[in-house]
Amino acid sequence: MVIGYQGVPGSYSEQALIQLFGLVHPTKYYKEFEDVFIGLEIDEIKYGILPIENSTTGSITQNYDLLRKYGYYITAETGVKIEHNLLVIPETKMEEIEQIFSHPQGFEQSTIFLKQFFPNVKQTAYHNTAISAEYVKNQNIKTFAAIASKRAAQLYGLDILESNIQNNKENWTKFIVVSKVAESDPSCDKMTLLFEIRHEIGSLHQILAEFAKFDINMSKIESRPVGNGTFSYFFYIDIQGNKESLNIKDAFKNIKKLTQNFKVLGYYKKTV
Repeated sequence: MVIGYQGVPGSYSEQALIQLFGLVHPTKYYKEFEDVFIGLEIDEIKYGILPIENSTTGSITQNYDLLRKYGYYITAETGVKIEHNLLVIPETKMEEIEQIFSHPQGFEQSTIFLKQFFPNVKQTAYHNTAISAEYVKNQNIKTFAAIASKRAAQLYGLDILESNIQNNKENWTKFIVVSKVAESDPSCDKMTLLFEIRHEIGSLHQILAEFAKFDINMSKIESRPVGNGTFSYFFYIDIQGNKESLNIKDAFKNIKKLTQNFKVLGYYKKTV
């Protein structure tokens, strides 16, 4: 069984993979989020690890769109505490840094530190925090720095010039496991739903009322445009419950009548 993730060794996605599966399975890493879905499509991997939401900066909407595009399923979730660090070539001093590399969220989650110490330093966005660390290592230029994890520093032989530079010290990212096949067992107590609603007043209210009517706890709602220019939206909703529960089955019967393209995107155990 091969497991895939976006990034390179030392990324937070790899950390999520290790938390979920340990170090016993072969892994494959990809440059882009969609490459993970393509890897699933062509059976290079059985599972893919992808970030879906950060506690500070919100949802990674691209991965919601890719779930809908490919029609694959969420089978598990985990949370990774994000601790950003400023990584440099050994013996580099703060005043030598002229350019910093990281993922856009690495910059966004570290704005206070960057404004205080590097207000005029060039920020260059890369696909992944660990890729940024790898690049700084390979360039071996003391004016370069990266924002990445401690594991990335260890893997690429970089020094940690400043640690825990993120704005919020309780900064977490939720990662999901994606598969071509839906999985479920009695321990699954969470589901992600996808549906489209009519562009009419009260449409969403009717659906939310069904969750309340059947005593179903809704933990998240995310909207994404359908993309046909009509201001219509797909909704992604996380709820708690098992698919075999009678209240879930009854609610779904009613909700399917009020929506279009209704689909359960995954059954899994709540861990975040």
